[in-house]
Amino acid sequence: MTEPKKTEPKSGDGSKRTARANVDGKKKDAARAAKPRTEKAAQPQNAAGEQSSSSDGRRRRRPRQGAQEQQTQSYKHVQIERKRPSLSKEDGKRSQAPAAGERQKRKPKAKRPSGPVLKIIPLGGLDAIGKNMTAFRCGGDMILDDAGLMFPDDNHPGVDLILPDYTYVLENADKLRGIIITHGHEDHTGSLPYLMKDLDRPVPIYATKMTLGLIEGKFAEHRIKNAKLVEIKPGDTIDLGCFTAEFFAVNHSIPGAVGVFLRCPAGNVLHTGDFKLDQTPIDGVTTDFGALARFAQEGVDLMMSDSTNATNPNFTPSEAEVGKELSKIIAQAKGRVIIASFASHIHRMQQICDAAVANGRKVVVTGRSMIQNTDIARKLGYLSISDDNLIDAYDLKGIPPERVVIMCTGSQGEPLSALARIANGEHKTIDIEEGDTVIISATPVPGNEKAVTRVINSLAKIGADVYDKSRARVHVSGHAGAEELKLVLSIVQPTAFMPVHGEATHLRAHARLAEATGVSPENIFICENGESLELGAGSVSRGEVVQSGIVYVDGLSVGDTSQQVLDERTSLGSQGFATIAVAVNGRKRTLAGEVQVETHGISGGDDDYIAHEAASAVRRAMERTLAKEAGPKELRKAAKDALLQVLWETTKTRPMVVVSIIEV
Repeated sequence: MTEPKKTEPKSGDGSKRTARANVDGKKKDAARAAKPRTEKAAQPQNAAGEQSSSSDGRRRRRPRQGAQEQQTQSYKHVQIERKRPSLSKEDGKRSQAPAAGERQKRKPKAKRPSGPVLKIIPLGGLDAIGKNMTAFRCGGDMILDDAGLMFPDDNHPGVDLILPDYTYVLENADKLRGIIITHGHEDHTGSLPYLMKDLDRPVPIYATKMTLGLIEGKFAEHRIKNAKLVEIKPGDTIDLGCFTAEFFAVNHSIPGAVGVFLRCPAGNVLHTGDFKLDQTPIDGVTTDFGALARFAQEGVDLMMSDSTNATNPNFTPSEAEVGKELSKIIAQAKGRVIIASFASHIHRMQQICDAAVANGRKVVVTGRSMIQNTDIARKLGYLSISDDNLIDAYDLKGIPPERVVIMCTGSQGEPLSALARIANGEHKTIDIEEGDTVIISATPVPGNEKAVTRVINSLAKIGADVYDKSRARVHVSGHAGAEELKLVLSIVQPTAFMPVHGEATHLRAHARLAEATGVSPENIFICENGESLELGAGSVSRGEVVQSGIVYVDGLSVGDTSQQVLDERTSLGSQGFATIAVAVNGRKRTLAGEVQVETHGISGGDDDYIAHEAASAVRRAMERTLAKEAGPKELRKAAKDALLQVLWETTKTRPMVVVSIIEV
């Protein structure tokens, strides 16, 4: 295969270039006007001013080049030789290290192939549903596919968000030519603001119109300015260093989803993104079988595919089936109808609006993210509902309950979401009464089942009629089932296969499907985050292991929360907390005053007998230790051990203990 011509977007920040990129850059017209913040990829023209075509006759779209770009504020610079970069705005902060006991990464099993080599480096998305991020590196060029996050569960007390450790991207930031975002869900876009703050130059972000709209809203919240957002469409082809990326349409639960076919000197890679094969989609956009067949004819050396629903043996039902059920429930409802769904599920929101209007009801939108995404989708033309049929939550008074449908957040049982506040009677403008109908139009993400059940029970106590997927088809997945995955594998016929986007169970199930459709077992690679693959000389092999892991976002702190902190929070919540305060005369080696012991959250800890026994045991232990002329460390250990022994014997608990020793 001939090497594609390189057309690398300029950032104008003086960052390093490869030798070939410098040669190409001298040929560009430096007098062009700087491009706007969000732009469409421009068509290259020939000498006659006509749009040029690729060698196979297909139209190619390339982003316009700007001679100069405004620089954003530099938050940090990568310090590769001294220490690994931190994932935070402030200096000195460190990213989260892998938890103790984490499985050792496998060593490379094959030698590096000769000639051009493409490194495929998954940094997230292979251990859970979320934080999808994959780097592709060939020679001196690197591109990033997706930059997502994951939401915490009960094992992450106090944590707000979970990001992938993208240290590898920062260490190779001078090679980063662009970031491709396949669609607008949080598990594919959520870590972008943090990554953009940590990069020392604006890197172009390529996505469809809907996805860019959601990214712009996210950047506005984080006060990120001068981002280089470039709109692409299915069928567009862009050059990023030695990479050529061609985008193709896929059907998913959000408009504007795409997959990407990457060509480079080392070979071809197909990344499906998230998809399903819905043949009756709400927006009329189906997965592009023609493009998949064309890529297969050209040759796919490695296919990376969505594994989320690989354990579902059937076809995923059409989104249109949900609309029929919603319309029927709304038509039969006697009071208000409250529907909770994902704020980014624009197709579901469109069906809710259609069903409400068809039944003579007005639509109310509540929940910060739901309001923001509704506004973005309407402005961009992806959500159609007239102003007359939308009302503000503050204008509900005086409108009969049977004339209202409320769209809100809270399908995952989030305690601060609109639905949870409505269920607990804490919402400012919306109350729920007996006879109202509530529809949970989503499937709980693993780990959120208990929270969703709590909200449903709270609604049931009030007397609401609650629907979820166990009672009616009020939700279908946006991901392909096993039969759909086998169909795509059969069309593409890849030489090698790597399942992505899923937990270990999903990845292995998808690997079995690949083998069943003819992919050789030795060419199927089940990887973990950080385990790279190398493509070259027509074959794929395991490569080096790079740093990976997770980074916790805890309030304003990014990367400071360790597993030890989470363990302490878990201990506080499950076992309680005890303190010891004592004064010590350093010269006489005696205790000065009484030993003070306090307990919090310990059953029986307020009993006078236990408190007296605990204080006496601590005093005796410290007096024995002082007689041995021990130091402060030994004193603290003796006091802690004595208290824990008493509490275990009397309450069978082992709380967290803090010892305060004051020398007088």
